[in-house]
Amino acid sequence: MAAQTYLHLHPLRCLPFPLKIQNPQNQSHHFKQKPRNPVVCKLRVAVIGGGPAGSSAAEALATGGIETFLFERSPATAKPCGGAIPLCMLDEFSIPLNLIDRRVTQMRIVSPSNLVVDFGKTLKPHEFIAMLRREVLDSFLRQRAESSGATLLKALVTNLVVPTSTREPYVIHYTMDNCQHQLAVDVIIGADGANSRVAKSIKAGNYTTAIAFQERIKLPEDKMGYYENLAEMYIGNDVSPDFYAWVFPKCDHVAVGTGTVCSKSDIKSLQHAIRARVKPKIEGGKVIKVEAHPIPEHPRPVRVRGRVALVGDAAGYVTKCSGEGIYFAAKSGRICGEAIVKASEGGENMINEDDLKREYLRKWDDKYFTTFKFLDVLQKVFYGNNAAREALVELCGDEYVQRMTFDSYLYKNLASGNRWEDAKMVMNTISSLVRCTIMGREVEASAQKILSRVL
Repeated sequence: MAAQTYLHLHPLRCLPFPLKIQNPQNQSHHFKQKPRNPVVCKLRVAVIGGGPAGSSAAEALATGGIETFLFERSPATAKPCGGAIPLCMLDEFSIPLNLIDRRVTQMRIVSPSNLVVDFGKTLKPHEFIAMLRREVLDSFLRQRAESSGATLLKALVTNLVVPTSTREPYVIHYTMDNCQHQLAVDVIIGADGANSRVAKSIKAGNYTTAIAFQERIKLPEDKMGYYENLAEMYIGNDVSPDFYAWVFPKCDHVAVGTGTVCSKSDIKSLQHAIRARVKPKIEGGKVIKVEAHPIPEHPRPVRVRGRVALVGDAAGYVTKCSGEGIYFAAKSGRICGEAIVKASEGGENMINEDDLKREYLRKWDDKYFTTFKFLDVLQKVFYGNNAAREALVELCGDEYVQRMTFDSYLYKNLASGNRWEDAKMVMNTISSLVRCTIMGREVEASAQKILSRVL
C-alpha cells in the first residue's frame, strides 16, 4: 500500500511537516534529548491482547490522555493458569476482594518420595495468597480499561504492516463481526501472549516455551472442603521433569495441572501422573474443563523495536522456578503504558524507540532483572533431578526459608534477611543437596539391582 494511503488512514496526515523518528536499528543506550515533534491530532496507540498485560497498559494509556484501542479476540476464554496472585497486587492494582475465589493460607509441597512439608507456617494473620479465575480477573481489567477511555475491539488481528518509512504509521488488519477492517496507529504494544503475532511482525526473535496443561475438576462437597484454603505443589520427574504440578482451589472446583519444557509431547502422561498422585483427594470429581497453553521461559531477544513494545508473555516475563506471570504481566503493561504517556507528554508529541527503551525497558530491567535471574538460578539448582528436588522440599521445612520466600513473593521484593541466618541457610542448602544426592544414588543403585534380578 502506498504511503499516501497510510496517511489517509492516519491522524498524522494533518501534520504540516514530516515526522523525524530515530533509526529503529540504533541500539545505543545513550539517550540524547531530542526535539519534540508535536502532533496536531492526539497520539494513537493500539494494544493487542486483552489479558492482564494488555488491559493494564490500555488503562494507563487512556488515563494519561492517549487515544487507545484494545484488541481482544476471545473475551470469553481464559489462559490456563493456576490463578495465584501476590498480596501486593490487590492494593497496587485495586483488585476488588469479591473477585477472590479462595484465600490460601496453607501450602503443601510434596517431594518425589511423597515427603510433605507445610509451607505456610510463617504467614501473618493478614497474609494470604489470592486465588482467582483468569476469566474473572481478565474481564474486570478489560472493563476498567474501557471505562478509563480505551476503545475495546473484540476482534482478531490478522496482520500488522510495519512501516518502511518514519512518515508512515503502523497499519493493523483485523477481523470483527466477519468483516475485514484496518486501523492506522502511531505506537503498538504487543500483549498477545507467547505466540505473539506482534513479536513476529517486528522480528523480535524466538524463545523457549513451556506448555501448561490443566484440568478443572469439580469435587464432591466433602473433598472440596479439604481444599478450602489449601494449595498443593508436587515435584518429581513423574509429574514434571523441570517444573512442578499443582492442585489449586477455585470457587467451586480445583485446578489440577502441570507444566514442562523438556517433555511437551508427554504432557498428557505427566498430567495422568499428577492425577494418580492426588487420586484419593480428587476421587469422585468431574472434569469440567481442559486447558493447555504455551508459557515463555525467558525474555525475548528484542522487546522494543521502532515504536512497538512487547509486554507480559509476549516479552517473556514469566519467572522460572515458580512459573509466576500474572503480576509481572500487569506490571509490565502498566510501566509501558505510563512510559508512553510520559514520553509523549500526554499524547501531544511523537515518540520513538529510544523513548520506549529509556522509559519502559530500563525501568523494568532495573526493577526486576535481579529477581528473574535469581529464580532462574534456583530452578537450575533444584529442578535438575529428583535428588535435588528432595533437598528443596527438605529446605522448605525451615521457617526462615519460608519467611524469606513469602516476603519476596507477597510483596515482590527480594527480601533482606539476617546475615547469620542467610549463612546458615546456604550451609543447610549445601548439606541438603549433598545428603539427598547421596541418598538418590543409593536409591537408584538399589532399583538397578532389583531390576537386574527381575530380568
